[in-house]
Amino acid sequence: MKAIDVEVSPFALRSSRRWLTPAALGALLGVVALAVPTVRQLFVFEGLRWLYILLFAFLGAGALTPLMAHLSHQWGLVDQPSDRKIHVYPTPRLGGVAVYLGFLGSVLLNSILPDWMIATLVAGSLLLIVGLIDDVWELPASSKLAAQLVAAGIVIATGKVLTLFPSGPVGDVANVMLTLLWIVGITNAFNFFDGMDGLAATLAILIAGFMGVVAFETNQPGLGWLAIAIIGAGLGFLPYNFRGRKPAVIFLGDGGATFLGFTLACLAVKGNWADHSPIVSFSNPLLIFGVLIYDMIHITVERVATGKVRSIKEWLDYVGKDHLHHRLERALGSRQASVAMICLMTICLGLAALALRHAGTSEALLLLLQACLIVAMITILEWSGRQKH
Repeated sequence: MKAIDVEVSPFALRSSRRWLTPAALGALLGVVALAVPTVRQLFVFEGLRWLYILLFAFLGAGALTPLMAHLSHQWGLVDQPSDRKIHVYPTPRLGGVAVYLGFLGSVLLNSILPDWMIATLVAGSLLLIVGLIDDVWELPASSKLAAQLVAAGIVIATGKVLTLFPSGPVGDVANVMLTLLWIVGITNAFNFFDGMDGLAATLAILIAGFMGVVAFETNQPGLGWLAIAIIGAGLGFLPYNFRGRKPAVIFLGDGGATFLGFTLACLAVKGNWADHSPIVSFSNPLLIFGVLIYDMIHITVERVATGKVRSIKEWLDYVGKDHLHHRLERALGSRQASVAMICLMTICLGLAALALRHAGTSEALLLLLQACLIVAMITILEWSGRQKH
């Protein structure tokens, strides 16, 4: 077999020799120090449990990410460049394992394990494994969807479902189906955004941040701590995934992106978003996850309308550069600007969600109208990107 010359990034050459950098060593020592029971008790005693959770997840992911990059190169688990991808160097794709372990270690060490969270971790772990297998052998889209349905079913079996419809034979079935659609839809929508350096990880941090604020405001500390663990793990991974104009050192991979999207979706199902207003309860998660929902609806409608997909199977198998970040890149002329625009849009919608919680009905409707106008402006930018394609 003829050898093929592949351009290799400078980091790939260095990582094959050394992964325990000073930063990774410092993070590892920090994790060891935080694992000492006395240190953890000190944080809890001072009312800083949230900071302990954040630091442990941050340092854990920060210590493990270089190791995962090293192992990816050693084992050949790298994402090769192709016509349908935008990166130019073979890039490790085990970053999701570091994020997962940083998050899991923080959760286990702090005993944040209600029954529904155990189910979420089991189901999320299943999706992580399926995603890792897909990163190696490229599973059919139908197989990945089946795994997502099973994972969502595990969570729903614990009794955690959305309650948009009134209780009753029909309402209960409708709520279960809505929950299934929400979890699977958000999982896939989030995975779609793992196509540009730093985008998925930053979105996970922002979405978890807004959910965490709502959780603490509504006296749901357990939910808030889980959100903080996601933030910490994301922050520990982000410096290796987003380096400005330099290529990413490592990707989340399908396993990491699927795990994060699934976990965020499940936290939204568990959260009690408002006690006083159905509008707030319904609109809060829609605003916080607004960018993901918008992109999923937008590409689905357009692909069907233009005849690009004519069946569910074709929709599952379709791969294209028509997502929000692709179009904004073409419109703005920069990947970094595209990532910044999407993050700013997420922040705007998230702030609207926070303001919505303290608004009356008329003010809530105005905030929702404002959110719609923001989406309309992004749509205009997207259309510009579409014209340039």
